[in-house]
Amino acid sequence: MDIFRLVGDYCSKNPSVGQQEVFNRVQQLQQIRGKQIGLIELDADLDIETVTVIFSRINSKGVRLSQADFAMSKIAANQPYNGTHLRKCIDYFCHLAIAPQFFEQLRERDPAFAATPEFQQMAWLRNENDDLYDPDYTDVLRVAFTSEFERGRLADLVSLLCGRNFETKTFEEAIAEQSFAQLRAGVAQFSNETNFKRFVMILRSAGFVDAGLIRSKSAVNFSYTVYLKLRQLGVSAEKIESAIRRWFVMSILTGRYSGSPETAFDFDIKQIASRGIDAVLQDLEAADLSEAFWSASLVQALNTPVASNPNFLVFLATQIRASDKGFLSKDISVHDLVTHKGDIHHIFPKEYLKKNGLAKSAYNQVANYAYMQSEINIRIGSKSPKEYLAGVNEQCSGGELKYGRIDSRDALLANFRMNAIPESIFEMELPEYENFLAQRRQLMATKIRDYYLSL
Repeated sequence: MDIFRLVGDYCSKNPSVGQQEVFNRVQQLQQIRGKQIGLIELDADLDIETVTVIFSRINSKGVRLSQADFAMSKIAANQPYNGTHLRKCIDYFCHLAIAPQFFEQLRERDPAFAATPEFQQMAWLRNENDDLYDPDYTDVLRVAFTSEFERGRLADLVSLLCGRNFETKTFEEAIAEQSFAQLRAGVAQFSNETNFKRFVMILRSAGFVDAGLIRSKSAVNFSYTVYLKLRQLGVSAEKIESAIRRWFVMSILTGRYSGSPETAFDFDIKQIASRGIDAVLQDLEAADLSEAFWSASLVQALNTPVASNPNFLVFLATQIRASDKGFLSKDISVHDLVTHKGDIHHIFPKEYLKKNGLAKSAYNQVANYAYMQSEINIRIGSKSPKEYLAGVNEQCSGGELKYGRIDSRDALLANFRMNAIPESIFEMELPEYENFLAQRRQLMATKIRDYYLSL
């Protein structure tokens, strides 16, 4: 069909469109055939760092490829060492971890892979609905590579898969073969049901029972790396559990992997492999978790309005591990409130502070947050702490239960301790608000310190 007939037919079916406009659009499409496409051919001897720089400069307006992208493309393109199969092991595991229902579709669509031992190894994911740790392919590569090769930079993985000898700066096929074998072993260990479930169990045992409590994927990744490395070194299960809990919480509190995670990964895994986990942890605790950290740095870090602040999330994990009850609750735990998506409420009620002229950044302080039953929060309304706690005191002396079911003074004070609430709150109104925040930050920091030392 020629262009004139095409335009005529289109316009007859779409009378609201002008013929000239359609004609111009079709002509523009035809001109694409005459456009030249730039082609840059790179020398096969170029190292991956140079290729990365070239690509980044050319593609600066588009989506930048990561080192994990380069690694996956290198794996997928490899035929001698069955790279396509390894890529599927990684991709399918990540997909199943998020969408277990994909299992049957995968078995039908890729029967050749479904017949392999690797597919059987990941079959446990079809019944797995835990979303605490849902890794993507970057996470799998990073953990598998770092635990097996004792290196932290994914650029090194790409180079090793190419067969690079870092000492002679040449490329050797034997190194490529060995690197694929090691990476395959690392991926198998990552996706092993026992390893994966025990690691997630350790995170949960530290109080991190909900994905919303974890803001650092890098901290999770390196903790799993350490878990796999310690298992490889034959460390006892009890020692591994304690070490992983402490390492994970330490890395969150100090923001160890928030800057340049690859550099920290590389340094830490080499230290652990050569000196042992105990010696490395002791050095880090002495340097980064000194008394000055607990009494000053952490207290200051809790001076924030951001509810997703990692230090505040550690505080919530502290409460969950201790089986603490919600503020003014006798039976409902913080664990229940977090996992059932309960709400964080204000100890000094938000409406009370707003009507007294405080700005959002002032009343939305993490030191003013507590998990509380909604019905208790509704009863409190916009009352000052002095006012609503007078009502709680009345019910502790036999009065009507208005604010939860706590009915004794001892139980009330125990609830305060669970939630790091200063007892001085009984007499607090607006003028004491800043003092309340200062006192509570100190109590929260102390509770976190005691929790860490118990791990």
